[in-house]
Formats: sequence, structure tokens, C-alpha cells
Amino acid sequence: MSELQTVVKEPLWKIRIKLAWRGFLKNWNIFRQSKIGMLGLWIVIVFAILGFVVYPILAATVWRSSLAATVSYDPITGYDFQKINPSHPSLQHPLGTDPIGRDILSQLLYSTPREFMLGIFAALITVFIGTTVGTVAAYYGGILDTFFMRLADLILLFPMIAFLIVLSGMMKINMIMLALIIGILSGFGGITIVLRSQALTVKVKPFIESAKVSGARSFYIVFHHIVPNVMPLSFLYMMFSVTGAIFSEAVLSFLGLLNVKMSWGLMIHTSESGGYLLGAYIGRYWWLWVPAGLAITLLCGAFYFIGRGLDEVVNPRLRRR
Repeated sequence: MSELQTVVKEPLWKIRIKLAWRGFLKNWNIFRQSKIGMLGLWIVIVFAILGFVVYPILAATVWRSSLAATVSYDPITGYDFQKINPSHPSLQHPLGTDPIGRDILSQLLYSTPREFMLGIFAALITVFIGTTVGTVAAYYGGILDTFFMRLADLILLFPMIAFLIVLSGMMKINMIMLALIIGILSGFGGITIVLRSQALTVKVKPFIESAKVSGARSFYIVFHHIVPNVMPLSFLYMMFSVTGAIFSEAVLSFLGLLNVKMSWGLMIHTSESGGYLLGAYIGRYWWLWVPAGLAITLLCGAFYFIGRGLDEVVNPRLRRR
């Protein structure tokens, strides 16, 4: 009897935390069985350590005095591509220098946290809009559902990269604005259709009918019953959205269409502008494009791998028996 009274007296927030932790441990045990998912997670962890821990330490110690000396700047013409040739990797510059004399490793690490923030910020906007619009459209149906589904179909017809190229030609786009644009367009696109389908399967569950009979308001039902059951799928699509945002930024930076100080795509653009991606130069000056290209490939692939691992958590049919 005393144990029953203890359970009853336990605060509701503690019960919810325990249930959430129990669910997390269960899903984690499923996720860590996925080799490809764990590989992606470790790659992301390595990039996070390099960008958020290693770079600030090196910037405050090793590169504080040496970076200024490696840059040749003319106050009239700016950087002179003709006076400085890229230097090979050495002890002083482990990944060499670019056509402007800047250290490749420092640029690579400087761009890492910004790529993280771009991808995650865009993905959060995408998931928030897609989850909200998808569940609301599924629950209310009617004209609201028809409007958002036709809007999603229209956005799916838009080639994202081509649209961003045209938009960047009309206005200056920085990282934050790019994340907002990608997040909004993706949020009203395909993810809305997928999450709406998932919300429709939750809408007909018995506990939803019980909530209606008990007098719960529509707002409460949508955001306390339907959304929590859709969130696992939303989190899965969040990983894929991160990949798309990073790739889009790399393409636009390579084309020189973004107003950013430095990024992986801009590193390759600098090499291309100096003519080092033509003919025999592309192999001779490999350090100008391989580190940035490899970083883009690895980070995009890592989030995709995590998404594949989460797919086994969300979809029971893919789990190992």
C-alpha cells in the first residue's frame, strides 16, 4: 500500500522524464546495432570536436601570430594571385596554403562549426514547419488540407538549387538567410506530405477518439497526442535536411553567390578562380580542393548515415530479429 501511495504522490514531470529516458535507452539500443548509423555518428562527433574545440584552441595559440604573416595583401588591388603560389603541405601548414597564401587547415576548421549551424538551423526550421503543417492538415482536413498539399506539390516542382541560384543573383544571401530560405521551402515541401500521411494513421487511433470523447480541444489533441507520435519520423527527416542544406551551401559558395567570409565551397571556388582546377593543375595542387571536398562529402554522408540508422528505429520492419 505504501509503494502505491509513493507512486501516486510522485510528480507528473518526474514520471514523464523517466518514461522519456526509458524510451531513449530503448531506441539507442536499436540504433547502435546499425553499423552505418554509428559510423555516421562518430564522423559527426569528430567534426564537432575539430570545429568547436580544436579550432578555437589553435586560433588562440598557434595561428594568432602566424596567420597574418601568411597573407599577402595589396591595399589597392587586394589579394594578388600572381605573387603567391600555393605551398605544399608542410609542418607549418599541414594541408598547405591556398592561392592567396592562407592556411588550408585553418580555413577548413573555421568553416566546420558554421556548416554545422547552417545544417542544423535549416533542419530545425524544416522539421518545425513540416510537423506543424502536416499534423494540422491531417487533423482538420478539408480546404486546409487541400491548400497545403497543393502548395507542397508546387514546391516539389521547384528545382531547389536553380531557385537558390536565381535568388542569390537578386539579393545578398548570408548563412542565416540561406538557412531560413532552405528551411521554409523544405518545410512546406515533401516533408509535409510524408508527415501528414503519418499523422493520418495516428488520427484514427482509439486514444484520439477517447480524447475527443473526454472533451479535449483540437489544439490539445494535435500537439499533445498526434505531434509526439509523429516526432520520431520528423527527427529522421531532420538528418536528411541537414545534408541537403550543407550541400546547397557548398554549391552556391562554389559558384561565388553567397555573402560569406569563408566556407568549404568557397575554398574550392578560390582554387577554381585561380585556375588550379584545370588540366594537370588539378592533380598537382590537390590540397586546394581535396580537403574541402572530402569534408563536404564526409559530413553530408555522416548525417545521411545517421538517418539510415534512425530509419531502423522508426520503421520496425527494418530492425534485426
